[in-house]
Amino acid sequence: MKFGIREKTNLLLGLFVASLIMSNVLGSKITHFAIPGYISVPLNAIFFPIVVLLKMFLQSIGGRGIALNFFSIIHVSVGILTVPLMFLITDIVEEVHGKKKVGEFIIVGVSAMILLIIITSIAVVLPAAERSVDNNAYSAVFKVTIRMTIASILAFVIAQFHDMWSFDFWKKKTKGKFLWLRNNLSTIVSQLIDSTIFMFVAFYKSAPMWDAVFIISLIVPYWIFKILFALLDTPFVYLGVWWLRGKKNAKA
Repeated sequence: MKFGIREKTNLLLGLFVASLIMSNVLGSKITHFAIPGYISVPLNAIFFPIVVLLKMFLQSIGGRGIALNFFSIIHVSVGILTVPLMFLITDIVEEVHGKKKVGEFIIVGVSAMILLIIITSIAVVLPAAERSVDNNAYSAVFKVTIRMTIASILAFVIAQFHDMWSFDFWKKKTKGKFLWLRNNLSTIVSQLIDSTIFMFVAFYKSAPMWDAVFIISLIVPYWIFKILFALLDTPFVYLGVWWLRGKKNAKA
């Protein structure tokens, strides 16, 4: 079978949907580990101005602070690992096909999320047989609330449509040049939108401690990681555009 641009685009669509599903299914686990000094020290030095500014902002609103050696110890949801991949894929697709194709990706993604929510909700309420896995453990993993469902869909749709619009806006402003610039500008802002909408819709006032200040103090660390991922994926945007186009190279 010839693996042309159509087949490559379909492959990216499959990876996009798979990443979206994984971010929702796996996101409840929080990981915690130390990063070796030869990696954390350079990252802490590079991001020091950003961390200081965000630390000052959190302190000004009465939120909990963040450590200046931010990248020495990692506390993050494993779901964050797939979110940058989704934005990477849509940026590659929009660079080659335009924003109409990205809109189709978003519609397919929303449809997949709705189907996932419906099927998992049915699976949770169905009675478990004696030879089945522990039903309480199963429900703890797959049960989703209506509020978190709405938060997840809203955050995904608004952030992805913003990313699509922003990427197109900067592409026109730069006359098709500086792919690295529009990739990072669109992704960094869209990632902030995604985290903010989800956290506020899903958790605001769900418990006494979940006020606006507390939620913002949770959003900021996640956003720092997403900025890092956005910067790291820049070479892969160029590689992906070159791969999807075939013989044509990505514009600088």
